[in-house]
Amino acid sequence: MTEKTVLNATHRALGARMVDFGGWDMPINYGSQIEEHHAVRQDAGMFDVSHMTVVDLHGARTREFLRHLLANNVDKLKVQGKALYSCMLDEQGGVIDDLIVYFFDDAHFRLVVNAATRAKDLAWIEQQAKAFAVEVKERPDFSMIAVQGPNARDKTIGLLHEVDRERIRKLGKFVAAAAQGPHGMPLFIARTGYTGEDGFEILVPEEHAVALWEALAAAGVKPAGLGARDTLRLEAGMNLYGQDMDETVSPWEANLGWTIALDEGRDFIGRKALEAQKAAGVKRVMVGLVLDEKGVLRHGQKVLTANGEGEILSGSFAPTLNKAVAFARIPAGDPGEVRVDIRGREVPVRVVKYPFVRDGKPCEGI
Repeated sequence: MTEKTVLNATHRALGARMVDFGGWDMPINYGSQIEEHHAVRQDAGMFDVSHMTVVDLHGARTREFLRHLLANNVDKLKVQGKALYSCMLDEQGGVIDDLIVYFFDDAHFRLVVNAATRAKDLAWIEQQAKAFAVEVKERPDFSMIAVQGPNARDKTIGLLHEVDRERIRKLGKFVAAAAQGPHGMPLFIARTGYTGEDGFEILVPEEHAVALWEALAAAGVKPAGLGARDTLRLEAGMNLYGQDMDETVSPWEANLGWTIALDEGRDFIGRKALEAQKAAGVKRVMVGLVLDEKGVLRHGQKVLTANGEGEILSGSFAPTLNKAVAFARIPAGDPGEVRVDIRGREVPVRVVKYPFVRDGKPCEGI
C-alpha cells in the first residue's frame, strides 16, 4: 500500500503530478518543475516533506548513545535547539543513512531521517539503543513543510504570533525553536533545508498541516514538488541517500569527510573501518562534473578517466546554470581528460569542485 501524507488531497486539488517515492504518493511537480525551481532560487517555494521520519530519543544516557551511534560528534551540541548533520554507519564504515540530530537536553534529542530508509533506520537505532536504555519513539503525528528561498524566512515569520517573530528572525543556521503559527498552532521551526537557499523546515502537528500550507500559499509561497527539490539539492552539492551513497560507500568516498569527527576517546560504530580506509588511502572519490555542450548527465552513465572507469551518481539538467551537472564516483588520482559515455558517444566533461550554485548564483569556475 502506498502511503499518503495528510496534504495528499491538497496536492491533487492543485493539479500535482503524483509519483511513488519510496512507497509514498508524492507530488513531482504542480505544472512546471523549472518554474518551481526558479521560484525557490529567486523568491520562496514550499515542499511537503512529511514523508521524512521523525524520531525522538529519551533517556539519561541519550547523549552517550549518540556519541556511539553517529560519525559526527553530538558533543558539538551544547545549546538547546542546535542541530548537527551526520552519517550513521555500520561496522564496515558504510553509510546506513544521513540525518539531522536536534538537541533539546541531555536526555532528549530528535533525529530526522530519510523516508525510504525508515524501517532499516528504526531497526538499527532500536537495536543499538538497548545497551544505553534509550527510548526510541517515532513521531508520525508530525507533518513537515520546508519553506525555502531568499524570501522564505520573511514570508514565514509574517505568519507567526507577534511575540515569536523577532526570536525566530534571529535564529541561526542549523538551529531550531518552538513558535506559534497561524491560529496559535504549535510549530518546531528549524533553519535548515535541502536546496542551498535560506529558509526553514517546519514540524507541525498533522492536524494543522493543511492550514499551515494554505497560510503559506496565501503569503505568496509557491508549492514545489520533489522534481525541483532534486535539481535544487544537486546544484547545492547535497548528497541524496541511495543515489550518492549507501552501505557500500564510506563517508570518505561520498565527499562527507567533513562530517567525520575522529576525536580522541570516542569509539563510534564504523570508526575502526574508517581509520583503516584512511590509512590505506581511499580508492574512490566523489567529484562534480559539468557538461558544457547540449546533453543530459544521468545516474548510471559510465565515466572514463585516466585511472579507469567511474560512474555518474546524481545527474540532471541544472536550471540555474542552463546546463547539465552531476556527481560522479571515480578512481582516486589525477583523472586526466574525463569523458562520459552517453548512449555510446564519449562526451568530454569538466571536473569541478561543487557546490555548483550558492546563494542563487553559479559558483566560481562552474
